[in-house]
Amino acid sequence: SDSGSDSEDSSLSDSELQEAFARGALQPGLNVVLEERPKRRNDTDGLKQCLAEFGQQLAWVERLDVTLGPVADPVSKSASTSDAVDPENDFQREMSFYRQAQAAVLDALPRLRKLHVPTRRPDDYFAEMAKSDQQMQKIRQKLKSKQEAMERSEKAKQLRAMRKYGKKVQVEILQRRQKEKKNMLNAVKKYQKGLSDKLDFLDEEQTSSQGNKKGNASQRTKKGPNAKRRYKNQKFGFGGKKKGSKWNTKESFNDVSSFQSKVAHNKGPGKGGRGGKGGKKALNKRPGKRARQKMKNRAR
Repeated sequence: SDSGSDSEDSSLSDSELQEAFARGALQPGLNVVLEERPKRRNDTDGLKQCLAEFGQQLAWVERLDVTLGPVADPVSKSASTSDAVDPENDFQREMSFYRQAQAAVLDALPRLRKLHVPTRRPDDYFAEMAKSDQQMQKIRQKLKSKQEAMERSEKAKQLRAMRKYGKKVQVEILQRRQKEKKNMLNAVKKYQKGLSDKLDFLDEEQTSSQGNKKGNASQRTKKGPNAKRRYKNQKFGFGGKKKGSKWNTKESFNDVSSFQSKVAHNKGPGKGGRGGKGGKKALNKRPGKRARQKMKNRAR
């Protein structure tokens, strides 16, 4: 098996090591035991030699190293030292960094100008992007899709708000229509009962309130009788003596101006003579035999 072969290989390796040790092939030095810690040495000359080997004698324009203290504080008119800055105070620490960088700029700019090194970027300077155009196109498409999603979401919110507002307006319109219909039906009932004589509700111009209706009713009672009373007066008269109101008087008996002989004697236009076809039919003419027979059958 595999486990048996592994054990055999390990036993063979151990036996080989034992044989090598017996022959003296194994020499000491693999594991060194230190009796005491080595003493430290401050090799100044060696360090200076290494530093000289590391250093390169280049011009300042190639190094551009500036080491200066912070610039003078414009408020206190004095340069703040490192001891005066509290390292735990974030504002003081950042201001000290800012003034130190400002001092380095004020010292380096004149030196660069003296060496004819341009310090301003020209207007037509073309800076190559760190990322490729394909990557920037992907980023642009990503931003565009995100902006479109935000616009769609905002438009959906506006549509939901408009729908809510539309439903609210629709409910208000339906309630107003129901109220107007109810008022018109009440006005129609009042008109049918003779309690009102106005037809303004047909033109949908009846916008007066309940107080105005009461005021109009009081004004109608003050001016004269209501519509019901006026209708009955027109139908049945205005009271007083009714008996003998249609009797002739001496003046009406002698007045013959409205008398028409042709009409009285049935001789008007289109009228025939006596017994003619165009003569006036009798009002109480007896029905025919067949009609009388039908009437009898219905009675049975």
